[in-house]
Amino acid sequence: MIITKTPFRMSFFGGGTDMEEYFKEYGGAVLSTTFDKYCYVTVRHLPPFFEYSTDITYSKSERVNDVRDIEHPAIRNAMQMLDMHELRLTYDADLPARSGLGTSSSFAVGMLNAFYALKGKYAGKKKLADDAIYLERVLCHEAGGWQDQIAAAYGGLNHIEFSADGYEVIPIVISPERKRQLNDNLMMFFTGFTRFSSQIQEANAADPGDKIASLREMYALVGEAEKILTDKLSDMDDFGRLLDHTWRLKRKTGRSVSTDHIDALYEKGRAAGALGGKLLGAGGGGFLLFYARPEYQPAVMRAMGGLLHVPFRFETGGSCVIHYSPEKYEQSEKV
Repeated sequence: MIITKTPFRMSFFGGGTDMEEYFKEYGGAVLSTTFDKYCYVTVRHLPPFFEYSTDITYSKSERVNDVRDIEHPAIRNAMQMLDMHELRLTYDADLPARSGLGTSSSFAVGMLNAFYALKGKYAGKKKLADDAIYLERVLCHEAGGWQDQIAAAYGGLNHIEFSADGYEVIPIVISPERKRQLNDNLMMFFTGFTRFSSQIQEANAADPGDKIASLREMYALVGEAEKILTDKLSDMDDFGRLLDHTWRLKRKTGRSVSTDHIDALYEKGRAAGALGGKLLGAGGGGFLLFYARPEYQPAVMRAMGGLLHVPFRFETGGSCVIHYSPEKYEQSEKV
């Protein structure tokens, strides 16, 4: 039996520039972190005593005899990609899916990590990220960028640079005190709406108009934000002000990025003392992030009108195997 634990991520700057069709021509970058909310994937070989050979549990249950009959596209394609058979797979998570935190990619990374471990193989962070990108973007034909898979695999606070040659993960090194200050100034609220990121990406891609200028400015903000974090003489509050700037740019990149309800919530948070913030993920719902100094946070909490507040702490580990029990497995004749 294998159990993997894979963090979710929050993207601060550069989202949208991690789309392959964009960064291969213009370059891209993202500043993001993972935090202490996780998905867990448990995998073991299914004993040969059942009428079915594969048993899968996520938001629904599937029991099949042929991998090709699995409805969940990521599980079906991952099992075919790595030649996996006769499995019991269970997914569990600390936060809801389709909420703007890269949950589907965290699941993809955690599942691949579990499959490799069940085969007795080690997959490094880059291998997991690359395979998850291939799984979601190529095999499953899901629209979206590359940042989620990379963040889930590597973990930590990173500047991820994209180019025609691929990507580079550059850890952002700051003092524990400064990192704690950033963490303490961030608040996350669940809007109550979930959506498929790939559908939001497709809808925004169909919007008319030139987005290149906005995306280029969003790309430039990644470097500015990193300088604020790494320069101990910089005012950390400027990070919050930049979040406001990047969110207003993000809203220009597609009609599906925000809604009237989310815009109203955001302005209430700003009026209560938040210096900035953004909707996490592709848009349309999920989690709303604010940057607010501790003395203003009670007012921001009241302004959110009872929305669920989700405290969090940054994490650095990325996807990892937390339980490993090797199994002797011989493929049955019926597969």
